[in-house]
Amino acid sequence: MRRVAEAAIAAGTASVVVVLGAHAETIAPCLDGLPVQIVVHPGWAEGMGSSARSGVRAFTERVTEPRGVIIALADQPNLSAVHFTRLVAAHDCTGRRIVASLCRGAIVPPAFFACEYIPALLRLEGEAGARALFKAHPDDLATVPADDLWDLDSPENYQAYLGSNPVGLSGKVRTSSFEVQTPVRNAGQNTQADHV
Repeated sequence: MRRVAEAAIAAGTASVVVVLGAHAETIAPCLDGLPVQIVVHPGWAEGMGSSARSGVRAFTERVTEPRGVIIALADQPNLSAVHFTRLVAAHDCTGRRIVASLCRGAIVPPAFFACEYIPALLRLEGEAGARALFKAHPDDLATVPADDLWDLDSPENYQAYLGSNPVGLSGKVRTSSFEVQTPVRNAGQNTQADHV
């Protein structure tokens, strides 16, 4: 979680909000010393949608007239500041108002949502989270390649990650051209309310 928060800070984002749910008291100290706002979401068990909604609400209370919002998962250790900036750059280049990450054929977070989508983000519910907007607005979606992105939802995912010799935070990010993707594949589900 700290690595993802540091990447968001290094990308120069206006404000970094970390939403904690289960075990918030145990997890929060890993963020000590970082300029982040911690939001403890008591309704985390409702699903990722309510957690994302909680974070977006806190963000919009701190940042007036934002260009957009990036929603990221805290269990993606390879996430870099460069990838965050590439999401915004893809929005600028393509004009698409949603820019997600394309990881091994799946469209996944982190994703940039232009300010026009903030009202929709504030209505999110259930397990689908912001991914529901990928499916609902395929013509407004662009993707940025991120094949080295890992989402560590289980002990098995973590063991596979350790065995893969993954590229770390300081590793190179592929710079292929931006892609527009319309078919949306199931990207899996996250088990905790751990969004940045």
